[in-house]
Amino acid sequence: MSLALLFTAVLYGIGWVRIRRLIRTEHDAMRLACFMAGLAVVWLAIDSPLDTFDKLFLSAHMTQHLLLLSIAPPLLLLGQPLLPLLRGLPKPFVKEGLGPFLTSPACHRLSHWLTSMPVAWLLFAFSTVVWHFPPAYELALSSNFFHDLQHACFFWTGVLFWVPLIQQGPGKSRYPSWAPIPYLLFADLVNTVLSASFVFAGRVLYPSYESVHLGSMSALTDQTLAGAIMWVPGSIVYLVPAVVFAMRLLSPERNFAEEHVRRQPKTSSVFGQQLLRPKWLPPARRFAQWAMLVTAVAVIADGLRGSQVAPLNLAGVLPWIHWRALSIGALLLIGNMFCMACPFTLVRDGARRVITPKLRWPKVLRSKWLPVVLLVLYFWTYEAFSLWNSPSATAWIIVGYFTASLAVDSLFRGASFCKYVCPIGQFHFIASLLSPREVAVRKQSVCGTCRTHDCIRGNETTRGCELYLFQPKKASNLDCTFCLDCVKVCPHDNIALLPVLPAKTLVEDPYRSSIGKLGRRNDLAALALLIVFAAFVNAAGMTAPVMMFEHKWHGRLGPHAMPLVVGIFVLLGAVAAPMMIVALCSAFNRLVIAPDRVLDSTRRFVYGLVPTGIGMWVAHLLYHFATAWSTSLSFVTPLQILSLDAGLLLSLYVILRIAEQYAAGIRGVFSIALPWAAAALALYGAGIWILFQPMEMRGMVH
Repeated sequence: MSLALLFTAVLYGIGWVRIRRLIRTEHDAMRLACFMAGLAVVWLAIDSPLDTFDKLFLSAHMTQHLLLLSIAPPLLLLGQPLLPLLRGLPKPFVKEGLGPFLTSPACHRLSHWLTSMPVAWLLFAFSTVVWHFPPAYELALSSNFFHDLQHACFFWTGVLFWVPLIQQGPGKSRYPSWAPIPYLLFADLVNTVLSASFVFAGRVLYPSYESVHLGSMSALTDQTLAGAIMWVPGSIVYLVPAVVFAMRLLSPERNFAEEHVRRQPKTSSVFGQQLLRPKWLPPARRFAQWAMLVTAVAVIADGLRGSQVAPLNLAGVLPWIHWRALSIGALLLIGNMFCMACPFTLVRDGARRVITPKLRWPKVLRSKWLPVVLLVLYFWTYEAFSLWNSPSATAWIIVGYFTASLAVDSLFRGASFCKYVCPIGQFHFIASLLSPREVAVRKQSVCGTCRTHDCIRGNETTRGCELYLFQPKKASNLDCTFCLDCVKVCPHDNIALLPVLPAKTLVEDPYRSSIGKLGRRNDLAALALLIVFAAFVNAAGMTAPVMMFEHKWHGRLGPHAMPLVVGIFVLLGAVAAPMMIVALCSAFNRLVIAPDRVLDSTRRFVYGLVPTGIGMWVAHLLYHFATAWSTSLSFVTPLQILSLDAGLLLSLYVILRIAEQYAAGIRGVFSIALPWAAAALALYGAGIWILFQPMEMRGMVH
């Protein structure tokens, strides 16, 4: 094999020199280096001392597979090998021998089919999964022929997998620019599920390694190490290119809303046009509020008077299982639909017909610190007192919500409860930063000629924005309850529910009406950080290892110590851990960022972790939503991992884009982004660990 690789290197080198004599490009040296590095990786995998350990250690064998499947193929393809290899061969052989075959229609159709994204992905997934089944793997260990066949399958399916992503020569790609992102994410999903099966198997999957293992490392430890090797470097191989494709897709600096409006008359989508039409939105909101109010009354009644077995009570199922999952699903598909349909504001609006609020919200409380405290209390009480398992407590919480919103907004002007108190609303505000739609102006030029500014001031028939979000200066969904009053009152029909690029609002930091700059707000950064880490704390609190640990300390400290134990766990995980991680990342950034910009950059980078946190919330709530309907969870885990993968991908993109604003050059950008990217990867790893632990099933009768 070494001779074959050496011959290939010489052949490529001759062809590279011949081509370079005719035409030179700036990428010639890089292509030569990539191809030679790819050959070196192939040699390392199958003909180096590493090959002698593959039948002794699973970790060595997994390293081989990673090199053959995910490292060598893209390096070889980056060398654009086809033309140099052909030019390196004798001309008569190419012209009379290979030429007729390579130019035949049958060869063209076959190569076109094999390198199509669906076929290449399926071959990659099939080869990867099937060869790791214990019978097939044991066969490869016992037979040199099948061992070589296994490695050949990994290498050539790897080549086919990477061909659609690494274009060989000039020409337009067969696929849209967004296609590589799901292509790579689903590949990472296969890699993650497979590697996790090694890490969390709890038993030796391949008996051959148990009978021949050497040294102090057990076969099970070796298997766990093999899974980690496949998991971490393998995921990086797929996620980093996905980030690159995402950056290419999202990098053009243009006003997405203006672009959509300009193209709107040409669209053939009647539904899309109707969705942007402003006049139907306010009536739809009122209908949704009444529907939610009726549902809330039913939940309260059943919670107070019905069965106290949570899965048999509306108060035990609808708020904790269905509503949470559906609301975050709506956030990621449309926008802040819960706040739009909030029944609490409907009752408040009714009370305001007879009560006129006179006071302004106290200046000292005009921040997000109060809802931060309330959210910490919620995450503590939810687990410490099993609110999810107490329909009566749930019913009283809803009653308390109605009472608090009515009391606050009957005394204070504006939507003070929504903006400064409501913890549910604050969660939705942060999560809606990833929403694909935003209440925004169609054309800034129209707002420039407006003299009444009814969107903020209101008029004699309709109030303006109660949260003081002046539409021409508004950016993102922060503090926007989707009340649509601005849509209804605008005399120019210039405000609508418009599509936005979700990552853009996290990357940029303009002055935001009524909010200011994110880089100047400690309270908003703390709120975002709490929601991110609470996703992992809330999910981990329902896993068997954490519950056993809590019960152990409960037994040591006494019969009434569980609230204390849970409280310490929440404070450590949702408050202390994020503070420590942010402090470490900020300390690293001080080495490369000017001291006067470190604090602002730290606040900005916090939002880079939001997609990973929301991905964990989706994965967690999807589990409970699915188990409420069925005990079969075979389809859930891949979707959970995919949501985490997507969250990590978007986090890495946002972190890199923010880093570009604080450094020049690739080295500077990556040195700034590195600690925050490491934090996102650490959260991702924690999330995967949580997903593969036994988790308490709620919303079902057991």
